Amino acid sequence: MLMLTAVVSFLVLSFAAACRGDFSGFGMIAEGILYIAGILLMCWLFTQPVLLGILIVNPMMYKLELMIYHGSKTHQFTGGANLLSAIIVLAIMILPTLINISETSLKAVSDDYRKSSLALGASKMQTIFKVVVPSAKSGIMSAIVLGVGRAIGEAMAILLVAGNSVNVPLPFHSVRFLTTGIVSEMGYASGLHREVLFTIGLVLFIFIIVINLVLTFVLKGGNQDGE
Repeated sequence: MLMLTAVVSFLVLSFAAACRGDFSGFGMIAEGILYIAGILLMCWLFTQPVLLGILIVNPMMYKLELMIYHGSKTHQFTGGANLLSAIIVLAIMILPTLINISETSLKAVSDDYRKSSLALGASKMQTIFKVVVPSAKSGIMSAIVLGVGRAIGEAMAILLVAGNSVNVPLPFHSVRFLTTGIVSEMGYASGLHREVLFTIGLVLFIFIIVINLVLTFVLKGGNQDGE
């Protein structure tokens, strides 16, 4: 069903884009179709990591858990819904952000830098790691910030694959993240309980600010060293 939605969205998106370019009379209709198809396509893209986690990652982690804790009488088996599964799903979810922004930053580096480095006798690998990557460092750092921010703020995917159980955060334990705690309890929270949930949101906000400040400091320090 999701695959069919993605295919239909892509076809409609392509048709609307063609109409917008070739038939000016259909401009408004094409714009509306573009928005609707784009929303459907993005919904499909965002649900893929969650389905990947439920259908593939969780069963694989459960098999690994059975192998590691075979015969254990103290371990509480999670069925694959554990911290390790959540980490894998989050890594998959932030990869498109990291790759796209990093690739754009690397492509934005002037070819003159590459040609000059090669002309001075540097190898391709030296040119990449000593010239191109440092020149695109600000864009790569931005990709890391956005990726980490998305991972920290993710809730629904983690709610489905991490087990949503309060435990010590060990790889094969079902866990509850701060964001999933907010999602799970906000519906019935009141009074002090509700205030605590808002405080958790504030903690997440401060944590993201700290990450941004640290990466900005590292970036500025690298620029000063380069100068």
